Amino acid sequence: MNLLHLFDLSLVGRRYRVALEFDGRVYTFGDLDARSSRVAQALRRRGIETGDRVCVYLPNCVEIVDLYLACLKLGAIFVPINILYREREIAHIVADAEPKCVVTRGELAAAVPVWQVADLSGDAASLDRLAAPLERPAFDGDAPAALVYTSGTTGTSKGAILTHNNFAANALNLLTCWQITDRDRLLLALPLFHVHALANGLHCWLIGGFRMRLLERFEHRKATAEFLDFRPTVFFGVPTMYVRLLETPLDAAREIGRGVRLFVSGSAPLPAQVLEEFRALFGHTILERYGMTETLMNIGNPYVGERRPGSVGLPLPGVSAALRDGEIHLRGPNVFAGYWRREQATREAFVDGWFRTGDLAERSPDGYYTLLGRKSDLIISGGYNIYPREIEEFLLEQPEIAEAAVAAAADPLRGEVPVAYVVLKSPVEVADLERRCRESLASFKAPRNFHVVEKLPRNALGKVQKHLLEPGPAQTASE
Repeated sequence: MNLLHLFDLSLVGRRYRVALEFDGRVYTFGDLDARSSRVAQALRRRGIETGDRVCVYLPNCVEIVDLYLACLKLGAIFVPINILYREREIAHIVADAEPKCVVTRGELAAAVPVWQVADLSGDAASLDRLAAPLERPAFDGDAPAALVYTSGTTGTSKGAILTHNNFAANALNLLTCWQITDRDRLLLALPLFHVHALANGLHCWLIGGFRMRLLERFEHRKATAEFLDFRPTVFFGVPTMYVRLLETPLDAAREIGRGVRLFVSGSAPLPAQVLEEFRALFGHTILERYGMTETLMNIGNPYVGERRPGSVGLPLPGVSAALRDGEIHLRGPNVFAGYWRREQATREAFVDGWFRTGDLAERSPDGYYTLLGRKSDLIISGGYNIYPREIEEFLLEQPEIAEAAVAAAADPLRGEVPVAYVVLKSPVEVADLERRCRESLASFKAPRNFHVVEKLPRNALGKVQKHLLEPGPAQTASE
C-alpha cells in the first residue's frame, strides 16, 4: 500500500463532500482528485517520471495540494521549499535535490534558478482539456514521497527522505490517538512546506475526510474572526501562535473554546506559563507533542489523561524511545529513510538502528518525557551541565518578560557561561532579574549578561535560531 490508497478513502469514497476552503472558494474531495490528476498529466508532459524530484516554492494555496497529490500519482518526489528562503538557500536545495523542475509563481521566480522554473498557471486552459483519469505507476510504501530539508541551524541544510510508510504511520497514529474523525473541522494556518502542516495537517485531513480551512498564513489580528467564522473543532499551532492568541478578548476566547475540542502545539517548546494562561482564557489544556523533520511525530501528551505542563508526554504507538547519555534515541515506522545523498551523515545519525535526535530530555518514573534542549545548546560551565530551557522557563515566568532565550558565551575561567536575551513587556532592573534568578536557581545557572532585544530570531515555525542571536543593550550581572 502507498499513501494514495489511504487518500482514496476521501478522494473517491467521499468525493462529493466538501473538503477544503481557501480564499473564499470551496472544493470537494472529488474536485481535488480531478484537479491533481490534471496537474499530474501536465507534469508528465514536462517529462516528470517516477523518482524525479519536483521542487515547489509557493505560499499556502490550493495549488500546493494539487501538486503534492500530482507528485504522488506519478511516483515523483515532492520537495517543498521554505517560502521565506531566498536565492542562496533555494540554490542550495535545487543543486542538492536536482529536480526536473521548480514550480512557483511569476513574482517569486526571481529567487529561483531561472532555467528550472515551471509556472503551471499558464497551463490552466490546457489543464481543463485534459481528462481526469490517470494511470498510476505501481510502487509500495517504502518509496520516497517527499524530500524535506532541515532548517540548517547548525550547518548546511540536509534533505530528509520521507517515505509513504513514514507518512502513513504518522497520520494513522494521530487520527487514532487524537480521535480525529470525518466530523471534525480543521483550521490550518501552518506553512505546508513544513512537516507540521504537511505530515499532520494534510495527511490527517486526506485520510480522515473532514473539512479543512487553509489559510495562507497566521495573522493574529484576524485569528479571532477566522475561529468564530469557521468554527473549527481542531487547531494545530506553534507556541508563537498561542502567545498571540492570549490577546483574544475573554468573551471571544470562551466562545472559541466551546467549539474547539483539541488545541495541539509543536515545532518548538511550549512554555508552561503559556499553557496555564491559555487554559485560564480558553478553558482548554493545549496538547503538546514532540516531533522532528526526520521522524515526524514521536512523543505526545495523551488526548485522554494528564497533559503535563512542560512535558511532551509519552511515546506514540509503535515508536520506541530511549535515553542514552540524556539524549533521546528513536526507532519506529516514523523514522526517515536517511539523508538525501549523504551516506556519511546518515550513518552518523544512527547507532545500532536507533536515530540520534540531538535532543536532551528527562523521563519521569511514569514515562513522561520533558525536553531539556538541543544537545548542541548544552552549556558546560565549570564542569556543571546547564540546560538553557530551565532558565528560559524561569525568565518567562517574570511578568516583565515577553520572550527569552539563553545561550552560551565563552568564559576564560568557567569555559562557558549562560547569557540571556530578553524581549521586555515592561521595564525591569537587571539587578532585580539577577536576584530572582539566584533565589530560584543554582548560582552557576544565573545568566552573566542580559541582552535586551526587540525580537528573537525565529524560523517560519517559531523556533528560536540561537546561532543568529545578536546582542542588544547588555547589562552585566554581578559575580
